[in-house]
Amino acid sequence: MQHHYADINGIRMHYVTHGAGEPILFLHGFPEYWGAWKKQLNDLGSDHFVIAPDLRGYNLTSRPAEADAYHIKHLVEDVRALVEHLGLKKIALVSQDWGALLGWSFLLRHPELVSRFVTINITHPALFDRELRENPRQQLASQYMLVFASPQAEAQLMGDDFAWAKQAVINDARAHGAILSDEDVSEWISAWRQPGAITAGLNYDRAAKLAPPDGEGHPGGSNLLEGLKPEQYVVHVPVLFIHGEQDTYLLADGQRGLKELAPKLVIRRIPDATHWVALEKPREVGQFIRDFLHD
Repeated sequence: MQHHYADINGIRMHYVTHGAGEPILFLHGFPEYWGAWKKQLNDLGSDHFVIAPDLRGYNLTSRPAEADAYHIKHLVEDVRALVEHLGLKKIALVSQDWGALLGWSFLLRHPELVSRFVTINITHPALFDRELRENPRQQLASQYMLVFASPQAEAQLMGDDFAWAKQAVINDARAHGAILSDEDVSEWISAWRQPGAITAGLNYDRAAKLAPPDGEGHPGGSNLLEGLKPEQYVVHVPVLFIHGEQDTYLLADGQRGLKELAPKLVIRRIPDATHWVALEKPREVGQFIRDFLHD
């Protein structure tokens, strides 16, 4: 795999490439880094040109200090500028967790740049907003967002040498079948230890106002659809939704109505996978993506 840097949109973005062929861009989530996709990059890089950046604020990519620098308009422009930097006309886009919220947001604003879209566990932002506003089950599952928005979040996530993150990501994924080497774990922790990286990741939630109702005036939802007209919510490219059915953070309720917003929808379910499905079931996820790209 080759490591590169691109000076785009006011930041220096680190990204990794591998292989040759039709391009696939991978967007990671929180608290992750480009290496969350290593197995998919190795697999799909055998006959595609695969690209995996460290998103704004993460690992080896620049970290603007102010929370507003992580507003969705800046994140979307980062992706657009990276595609332009790479000289690509269209990409297949694969995304999970916060990367999928960004992936949807990019697709809604730049549908002309996306040939096919893969989202792991994350529904359309309009439906996720609905669930955060109206669904008590999703509101309960999303209470962690209120913690992430709080001034105490950094201390909670970084305390005792990242004990929370190690348990919530590494140990949980391993408990459900993820094969992560000591070197992999060392890379994850190194990414977390980059000065300001945890704050930058939390600023995605803060800038998006992403939360269930907080009892202090926030009705629930986000600003991810800001500037879009309702007719722009409908996606006309093929969409693959991969669902790890044991995800306790993102409930299946959010898939209700997805077919109306993404008429060319394919859903693939993995009954024994959790939120970290790409780590736990890399072979299945890779095969689902490959089948979807070539059907």
